[in-house]
Amino acid sequence: MMNKYLYSIGILVALLLSSCGGRSKASFADGGDTIALRYAENLTLVSYPGYTVATLRNPWDTLRTLHTYVLVPETEQLPEQLPEGTVVRTPLKKSVIYSSVHCALLEELGTGNAIGGVCDLKYIRLAAIHERVAAGKIADCGDGMNPDMEKIIDLHPDAILLSPFENSGGYGRVEKLNIPLIECADYMETSALGRAEWMRFYGLLFGAEAEADSLFAEVDKRYQELKQKARSSSTSLSILSELKSGSAWYVPGGRSTIGRLFADACGRYAFANDKHSGSVPLAFETVFDKAGDADVWVIKYNRDRDMTYADLQADYIGYTGFKAFKERSVYGCNTDKVPYYEETPFHPDYLLSDLIQILHPELGSLGGLRYFCKLKE
Repeated sequence: MMNKYLYSIGILVALLLSSCGGRSKASFADGGDTIALRYAENLTLVSYPGYTVATLRNPWDTLRTLHTYVLVPETEQLPEQLPEGTVVRTPLKKSVIYSSVHCALLEELGTGNAIGGVCDLKYIRLAAIHERVAAGKIADCGDGMNPDMEKIIDLHPDAILLSPFENSGGYGRVEKLNIPLIECADYMETSALGRAEWMRFYGLLFGAEAEADSLFAEVDKRYQELKQKARSSSTSLSILSELKSGSAWYVPGGRSTIGRLFADACGRYAFANDKHSGSVPLAFETVFDKAGDADVWVIKYNRDRDMTYADLQADYIGYTGFKAFKERSVYGCNTDKVPYYEETPFHPDYLLSDLIQILHPELGSLGGLRYFCKLKE
């Protein structure tokens, strides 16, 4: 009887040890400490002893992974066993940055000195970058679509930050340089705060984790406060955005970051029910039929002087039929003069403030418009 009892206990212990061992193994392979993200849908960060894994979901095929990065501090020895992915030694100290958006973020995080080279300098509206290029502290690596390979090779960068595109066919010769390519897919997030939250990934890359976490917390808090303020308004204006480009008018999809910003500003957007998370090309007639009676119209353009109603009419006579044109409720943002593209991706609170002031002028006390101003005659 005792032998049967001991045998049963032995079996039970073996099963317990087996199950515990299985959990332990799973924990090692799949566990780690997940870094909680509130809004980003295409980014996952998991911290393990000695390294952090950043997994980027493919925004065009959400069942697949776009890229996996294994971030290992340069002060640590490379662990013998690492998960599959591109190993990146952190903090990055000399990188080539393709986008003015990310240059601006690094400057704000206090890691601007880690910008070793840039592409598309003519589109970067940051005086500090131009000054350092002129002083030879930052290399001008030419056109982002056809970068100067010799300059990049001479620079010996520790990473290249660029934006992925659907069906782009890859990144050409830079893929063969054996330099980590950081695919900045933040722009494919479907909410403004989701995109802004990617600053926490970039903070990890450049050794500014605490600064990025703090900055995002401030942006999130300010954004939520503004949303609440918009909800307190008694007005409900409809809104139209953008301009015709060639034969198409690219309107923000209802699930795009801009479409959701309109919703958070409590504006009635004609294409709010659209399911796209990017821009949607429509015929002029379609936009006019759907949004011709919009109360306000916000546009962006790049010119050496501010646009007027006369310019708008000269560009396309059809614009004069819109209610906002007739009632002089068009607001323009001249991206040649204001850092709209540099700031708004990681400071959607700035843009939300502008939209609320345009859509709910009776609220006041928000400090004035940062990017937009009413068109003049």
